[in-house]
Amino acid sequence: MNNKVKMAQGIKKQPIKKGTIKRLFKYIFKYKITIFIVITCIIINSVAEVYGQLFLKTLIDKYIVPLVNSSHPNFTPLINALLMMAGIYLMAIITMYIYNRLMVNITQGVLKSIRDDMFQKMEKLPIRYFDNNSHGDIMSHYTNDTDTLRQMISQSLPNTFASLIAIISTFISMIYLNFLLTIVLVICIFLMLLISSKFAKKSGKYFVAQQQSLGKVNGFIEEMIDGQKVIKVFTHEDVVKKDFDKINNELCSNSTKANVYANMLMPMMANLGNITYVIIAIFGGLFAIFLPNGHLITLGTIAAFLTLTKSFTFPITRISQQFNFIIMALSGAARIFDLMDQTPEENNGKVKLVNVEIKDGKLTEVDKTTSKWAWKMESGKLIELKGDVRFNNVNFGYVKEKEVLHDISLYAKPGQKIAFVGSTGAGKTTITNLINAFYDVEDGSITYDGIDIRLIDKNDLRKSFGMVLQDTNLFTGTIMDNIRYSRLDATDEECIKAAKLANADYFIRNLPDGYDTVITSNGASLSQGQRQLLAIARCALLNPPVMILDEATSSIDTRTEKIVQDGMDKLMDGRTVFVIAHRLSTIQNAKAIMVMENGKIIERGTHEDLLKEKGEYYNLYTGKLELD
Repeated sequence: MNNKVKMAQGIKKQPIKKGTIKRLFKYIFKYKITIFIVITCIIINSVAEVYGQLFLKTLIDKYIVPLVNSSHPNFTPLINALLMMAGIYLMAIITMYIYNRLMVNITQGVLKSIRDDMFQKMEKLPIRYFDNNSHGDIMSHYTNDTDTLRQMISQSLPNTFASLIAIISTFISMIYLNFLLTIVLVICIFLMLLISSKFAKKSGKYFVAQQQSLGKVNGFIEEMIDGQKVIKVFTHEDVVKKDFDKINNELCSNSTKANVYANMLMPMMANLGNITYVIIAIFGGLFAIFLPNGHLITLGTIAAFLTLTKSFTFPITRISQQFNFIIMALSGAARIFDLMDQTPEENNGKVKLVNVEIKDGKLTEVDKTTSKWAWKMESGKLIELKGDVRFNNVNFGYVKEKEVLHDISLYAKPGQKIAFVGSTGAGKTTITNLINAFYDVEDGSITYDGIDIRLIDKNDLRKSFGMVLQDTNLFTGTIMDNIRYSRLDATDEECIKAAKLANADYFIRNLPDGYDTVITSNGASLSQGQRQLLAIARCALLNPPVMILDEATSSIDTRTEKIVQDGMDKLMDGRTVFVIAHRLSTIQNAKAIMVMENGKIIERGTHEDLLKEKGEYYNLYTGKLELD
């Protein structure tokens, strides 16, 4: 089965954690004044509607019945009463418009704040988090989960609050009209709530499962889009379709169950409301006929009470309907807050990277960008950044139970080129991950110019490295923007100079708009070699003392490789360089070649020395053994 499918199926279900509602309301109540206006408008709207319905009794008993019985009817009082009712309902309409309009501002403001906080937190998370979580599922937090919050904040919450106010005000009005009919209504409503709670509980559970399944589907689709070429090359369309069907069926099943119960709830509550309406009408008539004080139940009282009955049962139905959306939104909020609660990358280093100049034979810190850097110790002492990197008995595993590096010791003096070769999984890329402090060393140490890298601020540590990877990442924007990505304060002239150094200037000037050519989709319109040249130009602009090249030419043709290699040779000149390569021809001039297997360095030396040993490297070079 596809690994991503296994990951998707293994995603832990995210329950609605305690405190989710409180945290969500902290975002909402940042708009206190607006919320106050919204609540005031909702109360006015609900009271106005109830008062208008209550006024029906007065309208019938005081105005309409007397007019019917009068031989010389005067319609002026009736017209005035109708105008008054029109004014009341107009007020209800205006307040409804105001609170709905304000809720749009609140909703979008809250979602913006949540997305901002979520993205800021995501940028602080360690690489380990992105290695262990589906990228599509992470994307789902920004799309599906926030959309459920939009639905809840803009509609479900105000509708629920308005319904509660309507229920309270209507109930008080009913007691005022007739206590006996109110008791009959309460009994009917109790039965309605008892039945609806069963359905709401069922649908709520499946709405939570639906959100989790949606994240799985998004994660799978994201991987399949990225891997379309591989899928087609190996004609795996039917295989991935079966995998997709499996997780899509899970989503369909959860969504169907959730919506079956939810869709049954609305018509069921509506019909129970109609039955309640009929029961109230029957009991109202019976009370008016048979009770000794039945004459107190007038035609206007019955008409007003029946209208209020509708106004009482409809909000209950509306709350039952909104309950499912609230559960789904809270599930989405729980997933969002789960991301926000992830442990950020630890960065306790106090040693900083600063620009320096040499004045009177001494290093002096300056505010401007220079070609010379130094480490600024916590004491304020400056140590020139030379690029001396050493591994001292390093052991490491991505999980504690399984080590992937065993007792790694090596050194790279300033200006030296160190190469790593070995089969896939030997631990080559892991070494570069540790140099960058993407993962922390568990046993042993790595020093940089004699400083343990755990003492160096991670952001400053990474600024001192330039990386060219096999898979180049370009961003939507111009060619110039992508080169400038490594140093945002660089001038156009500096970017062009870096491109020339990387042998990228020629092909850039042949593009439709030259350096202003806009690229999208990770530079899909460019060849792999052109993307690599831009990555080299980006590093050249940074001008780092240490370079990491992770199989940078393994996926390009031999002719392009010569152009790229020439650009890299210029870039590597005078720098400390770590190279991971499948093509041994690119590392023959390395100061030292480390042959790795199963997380250990099994051979080390220059190209000539290793050939003389006639060991693993010799077998690789002569073709007796091939790299996986």
